[in-house]
Amino acid sequence: VRMASSLRGEVLNLYKNLLYLGREYPKGADYFRSRLKAAFLKNKDVKDPEKIKQLIARGEFVIKELEALYFLRKYRALKQRYYSDNNQ
Repeated sequence: VRMASSLRGEVLNLYKNLLYLGREYPKGADYFRSRLKAAFLKNKDVKDPEKIKQLIARGEFVIKELEALYFLRKYRALKQRYYSDNNQ
């Protein structure tokens, strides 16, 4: 039971982190939030600790993908700003 409760904490943290990252999602925070909630609800009855760990790992991968997406978007915006300033 103790392991399940620590995994529950990990799942909650994952959800919070994804929710926070979703604020900048290109299609909008509401779109992201509804998709996120659906994904978590779909797996709410999973009891196997190994399966839960796999799902957490998938969620952490999504976090890395989102961070990369946002980083690239900021990089492109800065690059565009820099080069458009030079061409004037």
